Amino acid sequence: MNKKNKISVVLAVLNEEKKIAACLTSVKWSDEIIVVDDGSTDATVEIAKKFTDKIFHHKSVGYVEPIRNFAISKASGDWILILDADEQVSESLSRKLREVSHLEKGAVGIAIPRKNIIFSKWIMHTGWWPDYQLRFFKKGTFIWSPEIHKQPEVKGEIIELEAKVENSILHLHYETISEFLRKMNLYTDVEAAEFIKSKGSFVWIDLIRKPFNEFLSRFFARAGYRDGLHGLVLAILQAISMFIVTLKIWEQKGFQDIEGEVLISEVEKEAKKMRKELLFWFTFEKIKKIKNPIQRSAYRMLKKIIK
Repeated sequence: MNKKNKISVVLAVLNEEKKIAACLTSVKWSDEIIVVDDGSTDATVEIAKKFTDKIFHHKSVGYVEPIRNFAISKASGDWILILDADEQVSESLSRKLREVSHLEKGAVGIAIPRKNIIFSKWIMHTGWWPDYQLRFFKKGTFIWSPEIHKQPEVKGEIIELEAKVENSILHLHYETISEFLRKMNLYTDVEAAEFIKSKGSFVWIDLIRKPFNEFLSRFFARAGYRDGLHGLVLAILQAISMFIVTLKIWEQKGFQDIEGEVLISEVEKEAKKMRKELLFWFTFEKIKKIKNPIQRSAYRMLKKIIK
């Protein structure tokens, strides 16, 4: 492969001794592997040395985005693939990426579907599939936002690979509830701080409204119920995460208080709205299962009335 087709894989890692070998094995086909360590205290770095001598260290900032920019600056490839240590690239996806890198013209960024394995199950709904990630770029065409969970800024055309398993990155995501809660505590710290930095105002009713809306979005709108108990649990956990972010914003705003009489009145109003929303969604799901056209029409009218 000549220079213009060179592909660099970059990883930002922290205490990933259990997963990094499988990740790096899946990208041995690449021309260069860059690993940036975020202060690992386990065998992560020693394992990485078996795959590459291009290992760098970065001061910990609590989340990965700024470290990715540093890792990208160390890469010499014309195309760059961004991975996390708990992700793997299949042979079929590697072929697809190499094909793209050979093109003289066309897209400068590729959005890749990601297959998330959470609590030992592939989560196909609940907002976790196809979970497109902008991870393959022509160097010099993008900048990764330093803010947590933000997509990079890209100068040029972006295309999405078809949402098929063979085109996806395998993501061995949360394995335990403890892991989810530990990362949630970290992420909610950052998200609350960014909200305060943007001069957002705290609205106490958001403690109820935002988690509830997050649950509805995950469990109903994104069909989380189709993932079974996993979908219900993940919808609840995402709602809790939203609640914790809002709590931490309240904390940063000095634990503002509100009169008890006002509180009970507003909570009652919100509860009525929530009941109406739930009734709407349950009715909507029933409509999808009804084959009788008369009954279907009746339920549709009811749905409009409820909404």
